[in-house]
Amino acid sequence: MVPFSFADHVLVALPQGALYWPARRALLIADLHFEKASWFAAGGQMLPPYDSIATLADLTTIVDTVQPAEIWCLGDSFHDSRGSDRLPERTQAMLQALIARTRWTWITGNHDAGLSDRCGGIIADEAVIDGLVLRHEADPADPRPELSGHFHPKFRVKLRGRHVSRRCFVASPAKIILPAFGALTGGLDAGHPEIRRAIGGQAEALVPVEDRLLRFALAA
Repeated sequence: MVPFSFADHVLVALPQGALYWPARRALLIADLHFEKASWFAAGGQMLPPYDSIATLADLTTIVDTVQPAEIWCLGDSFHDSRGSDRLPERTQAMLQALIARTRWTWITGNHDAGLSDRCGGIIADEAVIDGLVLRHEADPADPRPELSGHFHPKFRVKLRGRHVSRRCFVASPAKIILPAFGALTGGLDAGHPEIRRAIGGQAEALVPVEDRLLRFALAA
């Protein structure tokens, strides 16, 4: 894990797409999209129903490793506001076990704006902690340092004739957009105009790999 500086705080970008804040022992994740497969199934599009448990297994591994005191979910944690009602019993037990280990906060997003979670934790529209704004979608008009999700950024490059895509963080001096953590989520190119509009100038893609943090400037 390689730390980097943002708004006078030291943060660590994890290869799995989570952000760790050592000073607070806080873990931040975005766009889990629990129960996305069951939402599609209800509309007749059948997908393997293992997305939630796969996402939770990855998250449990990270929690076991970094031992956070706080977990902040930056919106779209469920694919819809009733997603928590559809969690299978085993998956719900895994989630409740994680929530019991930490101070857990759900920031609501556009998919789960009406979230009424029955697994525990605190629900909030947004939060401000130690000078950093935590919300689901970046606000270009807010000059305060901000952490958000929503766009599922991915860095795409062509190497040796092959197209390579990796989830990435997109950062500017005042904002960081986290990648989607969920197992069943797509991605938007890090240089997409909507991401650039949201984050402002001097943007770069941050790609954590093992013990390095790769930085790629994004063209204006």
